[in-house]
Amino acid sequence: MIKSMVNVDWPVAEGIHAISTVRWGGVSLGAYDSLNLAMHVGDSMHSVSQNRHILRCQCSLPSEPVWLNQTHSSKVICADTATVMPVADASFTGQSGIVCAVLTADCLPVLLADKQGLWVGAVHCGWRGLLSGVLENTLIAMPGVDFIAWFGPAIGNTVFEVGDEVRDAFVKKSPKMEDAFKPFGKGCFLADIYKLARLILKDAGIDEIYGGTYCTFTDASRFFSYRREKVTGRMVSLIWREF
Repeated sequence: MIKSMVNVDWPVAEGIHAISTVRWGGVSLGAYDSLNLAMHVGDSMHSVSQNRHILRCQCSLPSEPVWLNQTHSSKVICADTATVMPVADASFTGQSGIVCAVLTADCLPVLLADKQGLWVGAVHCGWRGLLSGVLENTLIAMPGVDFIAWFGPAIGNTVFEVGDEVRDAFVKKSPKMEDAFKPFGKGCFLADIYKLARLILKDAGIDEIYGGTYCTFTDASRFFSYRREKVTGRMVSLIWREF
């Protein structure tokens, strides 16, 4: 049984629903203990199918989530006409009952909703996706205006170590992104993935941003973390509208 989830606390319009899972409440064993929701990480397919069934039933999802084949790209799809496991790192919908979903275990899940409650989206933001424009592309693709955002659990800024080439690439994208990096030894930096995403959203005119207080790497009791464990499961962040 899914006993707890991350509190998705943001002032969305009535009829918009969002969920972000933790690692507990499923049937997977070993490194995937226990609510692993990803098919591609080496877990038993039967266990993942059971976990997805548990998720859908206990969270009263209106339909099976639109699961993506995430590749750290900047590709965005409309979930309304999605094929099975489309290659993309973000999806959006304006239809009632369609569930947008992104899987993460250190990367940042970003949920988006317009204030009128007409459009919702989910974005998988690793550093490669943020650098190549997955957030910007999602906002361009979504027809709504006046969005708010919620940041789900991601790796924290005290442990997210990257090379100077990553820092340099972001600073080239925007000089203000230098503030999201702190020196950490020769040729290394600690990156703040929450701040990177926040800067991108603010440049796009989004000032209402919620969440962003967790660290998947240090909180092993609640979250899967690829950087911590390498072989591990994935959580999911979901959003849909129901009218």
